[in-house]
Amino acid sequence: MLYRPLLILGAGSDGGKSLLTAGLCRIFRRRGVRVAPFKAQNLALNRSVHPAGGEMGRSQAVQAQAAGWVPPWI
Repeated sequence: MLYRPLLILGAGSDGGKSLLTAGLCRIFRRRGVRVAPFKAQNLALNRSVHPAGGEMGRSQAVQAQAAGWVPPWI
């Protein structure tokens, strides 16, 4: 299977990269493409917390949901 990476970059914070990534994940998923969003470092204070104590960035949780990789606590 061929994997084709796509990198979303921006010149600074609050530029809409996470929203764009979530939108692209949803579009690709609807077209039957398997996607896996990944953020190397999350500096945001907004997080999604699992009842057992695990957590991940809220934007990453939304991107995972758009890609079909739903965290079990959402």
